[in-house]
Amino acid sequence: MAARRRIAVIGGREASEEALQFAYDIGRKIAEKNAILFTGGAFGVMEAASKGASEAGGTVVGILKEDNISKMNAYVEIPIATGMGDMRNSIILRSVDGAIAVAGGYGTLSEIAFARGYEVPVVAFKSWDIPGVIPVKNADEAIETLYKLLEG
Repeated sequence: MAARRRIAVIGGREASEEALQFAYDIGRKIAEKNAILFTGGAFGVMEAASKGASEAGGTVVGILKEDNISKMNAYVEIPIATGMGDMRNSIILRSVDGAIAVAGGYGTLSEIAFARGYEVPVVAFKSWDIPGVIPVKNADEAIETLYKLLEG
């Protein structure tokens, strides 16, 4: 049996309603593909994606900044408490096959940088415009584009 894909959804704790809806939708699509969702396990984009995946029966892994699980969102099934703060971003991107960036600030930018440095493909919804990161308009396009990159 082939290993399940591992997909990160990266984005900020603060996000627009549009970004949160995209994150929820992409979380559902990741679960529907039987892939495992990885996030930072917190709120905002991370919680919206986790909720979407969880409600669709998916597996949700949260790589937490904190050294305990008290600050994770309610949809994380497998919490990993690192106590590493933002340095946990590297762990997230080392653990996945592909990433989907959703809006986000400098924390998301650092995650994109780790992904590109590790040659992990990244698609982005209303996020940073960086060479090698493919912009997408909706969740369907995001999952289709990412899977083409992974299979390509």
